[in-house]
Amino acid sequence: MNKAVAAPSSLILRRAAATVASTVLVFAALVFPAGATTIQRVVSAGGIEAWLVQEPAVPLISVDFAFAGGSVQDPPGKAGTANLAASLLDEGAGDLDSKAFADRLERKAIQMSFSADRDQIRGSLRTLVENRDDAFGLLQLALTAPRFDASNVELNREQILSMLRRETTSPGDIASRRWWETAFEGHPYGRPVNGSLETVPNITGDDLKAFTHRVLARQNLKIAVVGDIDAETLKPLLDRVFGGLPDKPDLVPIENVTAHGLGRRIDVSLDVPQSVVDFGGPGIARQDPDFMAAYIVNHILGGGTFTSRLYQEVREKRGLVYGVSDSLLWLDHAAVFIGGTATRADRTDETVDLVEKEIHRLAEDGPTAAELDEAKNYLNSSFALNLDTSTKIAAFLVQLQLDRLGPDYIERRPAMIAAVTLDDARRMAKRLLDNGLLVTVVGKSQGVASTTAN
Repeated sequence: MNKAVAAPSSLILRRAAATVASTVLVFAALVFPAGATTIQRVVSAGGIEAWLVQEPAVPLISVDFAFAGGSVQDPPGKAGTANLAASLLDEGAGDLDSKAFADRLERKAIQMSFSADRDQIRGSLRTLVENRDDAFGLLQLALTAPRFDASNVELNREQILSMLRRETTSPGDIASRRWWETAFEGHPYGRPVNGSLETVPNITGDDLKAFTHRVLARQNLKIAVVGDIDAETLKPLLDRVFGGLPDKPDLVPIENVTAHGLGRRIDVSLDVPQSVVDFGGPGIARQDPDFMAAYIVNHILGGGTFTSRLYQEVREKRGLVYGVSDSLLWLDHAAVFIGGTATRADRTDETVDLVEKEIHRLAEDGPTAAELDEAKNYLNSSFALNLDTSTKIAAFLVQLQLDRLGPDYIERRPAMIAAVTLDDARRMAKRLLDNGLLVTVVGKSQGVASTTAN
C-alpha cells in the first residue's frame, strides 16, 4: 500500500526533523505574497517537462507527478486494478525484491508513495539532497521495472479485501459508494476506485503489468519538483527517471458525463448509532469562465468553515449535527458538488429537509453582499496556509498542470476572486444549486424513505 518509510539512523532522523520545521516557514513565504513565487518550466533533453520551484535554503527535494488514466482505465469486471497496481509499484522493482527495496528507502530516509484516483495514477518522492541520486534511481526502478511478485500481489490483495470487508459495515463508505454508483450508473466514475469484493479477486498479475504498460507513459505525465535543486541538475534526472517509459499511453476513451439521479433519496438501513447523509449534484468544470464565482458560492454554502450557511443553520442554530460541509469536485469527464453530514436517527428527515431548504434558498436568493466580501477575504488570506510545505506545493503545481491553469495562476488568483461581482455570484448560485439533489442516507433513519427522481 502507500508507504512512507524513514531511516532508523537517529542522526538522519534528527536532520530530517530539523529541516521539516524550516520547510514550513520557507515555503509558506514562497507563496505569500504570490509574486514571490518563481515557477520555472524545465524541459529535459528528452523532452520531459516539469515545473520547478527552487529553494536552496532547505536541503530537501519533493517530487510530485501524475499520469492521466486512473481507475477509469480498469478492465471490465476488474474494478480496483489501478488501485492494486499503484499499491505495488514500490513493492520491489528491478533486481530488488520488496524487502531489499524497502531497506534501500529506509537507509536513506527516502519517502515514496503511489496512489490511484478516478482519473490519475499519482506518485510522490521526498528526499534529503545528499540522497538525491539514490532516491531518483529507486523511483526510476519503481516506474519502469515494477516486479509484481506473486507473493506481494496476494498480500496487497488481501489487505485491500480486508478494507473492503470493513467498508460493508461503514455507513460513510456505504453512503459514498451508493451516491457515486447512482450518480454515474453505467459510467466508469460509478465504479469504486478500490474495487469490490467481487472484482478484486479477479485481478491477475498480467492485468497489473498490462495496466502499467498502457498508462505509465511520457505524454500523459505531469511533474513538479520543489526544493534544493536547480534546473540544469534536474534535467538529466528527469530523463533518467521517466525517459524509459513508453512515449504514448494506450488509454480507453472515456465519455463526458453529468451526474444524474437528481431528486432521489436512497435510504440504506444499517444498525449504527447515527445516520450518515451524502448529498450532491452536478458541479462546474475547472475551465468554465464562471468557476471562480461557483467556488465562492460553494464556500458560502458549506465550504468547510464555521461561517458557512449549512454549518450555521444545521449545526449552530439547531444542533442537528456536529459538522456539515460540501465541496466542488472537478474530474476529467464530469464535475460535481458533493457534501455530507451525520445526525441522530430520529432527526435524519429534519436534517435532510433543512439541507435541501438551505441549498434551495441560496439558489433562489443568492448570497448577500456581506457574505460575498467575507468569502473573498477568507479565500485570499487562507490560500498560503494550505501551501506550507514543499510536498504540498509540489502537489499543487501538478494540479495546476492537470487543470491547465498556467504557472502564473498564483499571481492571477487574487484578481480573479476580486472580479466576481454580487450579480455573478447570484447568477452562479442559481446555475449551480437549482438542479435538485441526489441524497443517500445510511443508518437507522426515521422519516426518510427512498424515492425516485422527479
